[in-house]
Amino acid sequence: MNKKKKLLLLFLLCIIIIGILGTVFINYYMINSTKKQIISVNELKNINNIDAILVLGCKVYDDRPSLMLSKRLEKGIDVYNIVHTKLLLSGDHGKKDYDEVNIMADYMKSSGVDTKDLFLDHAGFNTYDSIYRARYIFGAKRLIVITQKYHMYRALYLANKLDIETIGIVADDIPQKAIMLKNEIREIFSRDKNFIKGIIKPKSKYLGDKISLLSDGNYNDK
Repeated sequence: MNKKKKLLLLFLLCIIIIGILGTVFINYYMINSTKKQIISVNELKNINNIDAILVLGCKVYDDRPSLMLSKRLEKGIDVYNIVHTKLLLSGDHGKKDYDEVNIMADYMKSSGVDTKDLFLDHAGFNTYDSIYRARYIFGAKRLIVITQKYHMYRALYLANKLDIETIGIVADDIPQKAIMLKNEIREIFSRDKNFIKGIIKPKSKYLGDKISLLSDGNYNDK
């Protein structure tokens, strides 16, 4: 092997090592800088002045939520019944035949949530968009975020970067260990991407008119 090839291999090896170390650092930092913001439902009695409970969307099938989304919605209802504030449901409604948000809303309504407390964000296409729009479209400054633990650290990190005072309530995992492991692995790389977004703070692709969380939630039920 000639000298040029050795140098090239050494360069590529250095890039790989730097990439691995960078990924490890970002994940360590994101988890450790936010884990104290995660509390239990029992601790909610000490929490007040919350603008909204943000339930982050997840996959749906036809007219029903996935099991993972159902767990988030169930936890959202538990929290709502304790803190009695607005519910902001944020998910993907980018296509006519795919609508996470209204399915989430129907679930909440069928569970007895007052529709005046339901606010729907149809352009929460990813975690960053959901957090960004909660801050700049809905004007939220104090949030409770509902999602699974593997996803929670990233959501809290982004909220911190966007100047939202946030606590997290963890939704239950689903029993399929293979799916949860896949999500955990994918999340490692999603944290890397969102770490950069938290620094750059780009605007969401879709913005629109501002909606006050002090108004009647039915106004946003579309």
